[in-house]
Amino acid sequence: MTWRPEDLPWDQFDPTMIDDDLLKVVKAASLVEYNGADYATYLCNVFHDDAEFQVAAKAWALEETQHGAVLARWAHLADQEFDFDKCFQRFTDGYRIPLQSEQSVRGSRAGELVARCIVEVGTSSYYTALAEASHEPLLSAICRRIASDELRHYKLFYDHLNRYVEREKIGRWHRAWVALGRIGESEDDELAYAYYAANGGNATYERRRWSRAYLHRAYSFYRPNHLRRAVAMAFKAAGLNPQSRLTGLVSKLAYRALRLRLAFGKAA
Repeated sequence: MTWRPEDLPWDQFDPTMIDDDLLKVVKAASLVEYNGADYATYLCNVFHDDAEFQVAAKAWALEETQHGAVLARWAHLADQEFDFDKCFQRFTDGYRIPLQSEQSVRGSRAGELVARCIVEVGTSSYYTALAEASHEPLLSAICRRIASDELRHYKLFYDHLNRYVEREKIGRWHRAWVALGRIGESEDDELAYAYYAANGGNATYERRRWSRAYLHRAYSFYRPNHLRRAVAMAFKAAGLNPQSRLTGLVSKLAYRALRLRLAFGKAA
């Protein structure tokens, strides 16, 4: 780990600068991040004969778990009624990944690593956006640290991806297809259910309602520069030129699509 929770400026917490929408998405993020150990179990099963990657995956999971714990600590400072343990139990009771699978759901190990790169693209840009949107000093500091970690995690998975691209001879179009598929999964049950588990109270889970509520808030923090960087990183993971004109065009289209979703979506 490159930093510890004690390194953060906890004494700078300012309760007068808390944004309610930011608080809600941070609560949800704390659950997803803290669940990193489950993903490490899955990855170690998929890469069962790759000791080098297993060591990296376990170290990655420890950092993800630390992210979740730190975000939960901040959320409790901001809302004394936030019961992280109860919400995390609710989350894991309702959403599970295929822990026993010994084959990647992406069809190949290289595909799995492309998908992991895309996840890190999303989290790095997301926490950068939260850090820049927050006026609360402690949350900004936390999100900057996490964003930096997620960028480093992207490089970790990308380096291992290069190993498996050579072994499995996976082509650019296949990598691009996996990347597109994983981007589409950003609207699947995991984030919606985490948002519900953290903020739903006694309400029942309705995927469409809670997905819309989460995405409406999460998307509102993105700015064009965040999309440009995310698209460039995604292109690189897919084996495409991250500096091409197509990269700029796709980032502009992605931002327009995001703004349209915000304009027509409704938050619960």
